[in-house]
Amino acid sequence: MSLFFLTFFLVYGGVHVYTFFKARQAVGFGIVQAIVLAVFLTVMVLAPVLVRLAEKEGYESTARMTAYTGYIWMGVLFLFFSAAVAIDLYRLLIFSAGKILHRDIAFLMLSDRSAFFIPLAWGIITSAYGYFEAREIRVERIVIKSPKIPREMGKLTIAQISDVHLGLIVREERLARILDKVKAAAPDILVSTGDLVDGQINRLTGLAELLREVKPRYGKFAVTGNHEFYAGLNQAVDFTERSGFKLLRGERADIAGIVTIAGIDDPARTWAYQPRRIQEKELLSRLPPERFTIFLKHRPAVEQGSLGLFDLQLSGHVHKGQIFPFNLVTYLFYPVKAGYSNYPHNSSLYVNRGSGTWGPPIRFLAPPEVTIIELVSSRT
Repeated sequence: MSLFFLTFFLVYGGVHVYTFFKARQAVGFGIVQAIVLAVFLTVMVLAPVLVRLAEKEGYESTARMTAYTGYIWMGVLFLFFSAAVAIDLYRLLIFSAGKILHRDIAFLMLSDRSAFFIPLAWGIITSAYGYFEAREIRVERIVIKSPKIPREMGKLTIAQISDVHLGLIVREERLARILDKVKAAAPDILVSTGDLVDGQINRLTGLAELLREVKPRYGKFAVTGNHEFYAGLNQAVDFTERSGFKLLRGERADIAGIVTIAGIDDPARTWAYQPRRIQEKELLSRLPPERFTIFLKHRPAVEQGSLGLFDLQLSGHVHKGQIFPFNLVTYLFYPVKAGYSNYPHNSSLYVNRGSGTWGPPIRFLAPPEVTIIELVSSRT
């Protein structure tokens, strides 16, 4: 885990150094302005740490203000950086083409000022739009037919939420919006595929009560995500169970003798020095094959050895990148698309884009979702 945070701050700090030199190149400020900017950028690099320290010490208002400032800046910076790098590559291409062709094509070159202020404007405007996109929760509906569902059952409706990240930023108002979408679907089952919480669990007063208001006929089930371990596993488990969820940690639940729901811990348990309770394949191989099996797993990684042992895997984690073009980075680690995908041996995967936000309260080309899945019979 320490390696993860070291890597994060090296990369994040490096982006700030890049931004500092881009700004100096564009504006040409003096020593006083350079010091002021350097101090500001340093504080922004450290903002995630300052948030956690303030939150841990009980300074909730300070922590929330720092979180909004630091994480909105993170969103603006990421959009600025991605656009600035693209422009720098374009400028390098024009420069190289001029040298190779021995022609003056300087009229195609963007100035240093343009190469800084265009990405900056892009970052600010897109972040403003993305703030509102993050609040517009979409309902994605999918119908899955299976011979394992008896005709007389009609349909079984499952609502999936994922990556809500309840904490300093995602609070009562956002959670109520999410749950309104769930309640409108009147699901038989509600599942949470990890990262329900983010941060100090003891600061989530009232949120468990909101979740407890949702009472599907066959219950609510959840699995851990990586943030349950970051926030503190014991507290996260307590919050999840107080919210009315049955937490599946290498366990199964039988629904009406027709459907089996199984779930497994996120691999982040190893960072928290938590032992693995059971191997994925071992868990799935014990399940009755005649029943429709729903497998809850936070990360959208489908293991080859598990194919054919489950009918539908429900996952989240990647947020579809949350802010384009970060989805290109997440795709390197998890080369799956958001939404529904078929796999061999009658297995399938659904990847939820996430119902909340992590870090920046911003989404761009990756709107939050609540997934409504209807299981129906394919028998004639």
